Amino acid sequence: MHNKQKILESLIKGFIWFSAIGTVMILLAIMGYIVIKGIGFVNFEFLTSTPKRMGAEGGIFPIIVGTFYFVTLTMAIATPIGVGAAIYLSEYTRDNLLTRTIRFTTELLAGVPSIIFGLFGYAFFVILLKEYTGGWSLISGALTATCMILPILIRASEEALKTVPKSYREGSFALGATKWQTVYKVVLPTAIPGILTGIILSIGRAVGETAALLLTLGGSLLLATSMYHGTRTLPMHLYMVAMETGNMDQAFATGVVLLFVLLFINLGAGYIVKKIFVKNI
Repeated sequence: MHNKQKILESLIKGFIWFSAIGTVMILLAIMGYIVIKGIGFVNFEFLTSTPKRMGAEGGIFPIIVGTFYFVTLTMAIATPIGVGAAIYLSEYTRDNLLTRTIRFTTELLAGVPSIIFGLFGYAFFVILLKEYTGGWSLISGALTATCMILPILIRASEEALKTVPKSYREGSFALGATKWQTVYKVVLPTAIPGILTGIILSIGRAVGETAALLLTLGGSLLLATSMYHGTRTLPMHLYMVAMETGNMDQAFATGVVLLFVLLFINLGAGYIVKKIFVKNI
């Protein structure tokens, strides 16, 4: 019996090890294939010139700038709302019908297909609120993406806040701190790593979206000079180049740049939150 338990434990450990290594290998295989196929077409001219012939030729400079504009605007809108909602659910409410309804609605919203968000964004932000958003524009795309990523941001932030020990709050109250002072000075800094994870996951969801943004962001190849102008993100451009022009060299090169842009955005978000936000708190 003892030997059987040892064998079973060894098999379970082996399966867990295989799962972990397999996940890493799949990621490396995907990234490696994209980089190998596209890195040879990435050069200074490709990164600094404008697209030509619907993206089949030329570079992707306006697309890179548009991607950063879009991510920055989306996270500037979504982060305060998402973290604020999480603070409310975690710190200022009790488990009742209202909070259960909010959580159920949030989870239900997370399962809505992105094309539905795109249809809503097109009807509401692009058409109904055209006077305020400019129609197909960065602000319309950012507001649509905000609706998509709020469930991720709220749930991740709420779970991060729940991991803060209750004794931290009690100690703060014992020293005479108010509820908001406790949340702002004690709870939030402790929960920052978990909140940062939610922010990074949200950035990945927002910047990787295509279907919803095709209906709201506009897809312009020109450099956007304000949030009321349309633009393309790198995933949108990759899709349009691959499907409409058939130039796979350009598509793979765009994919390589997208990988590095995502890496840069994630590292930048981590630096800003940890070094600036936590320091100020």
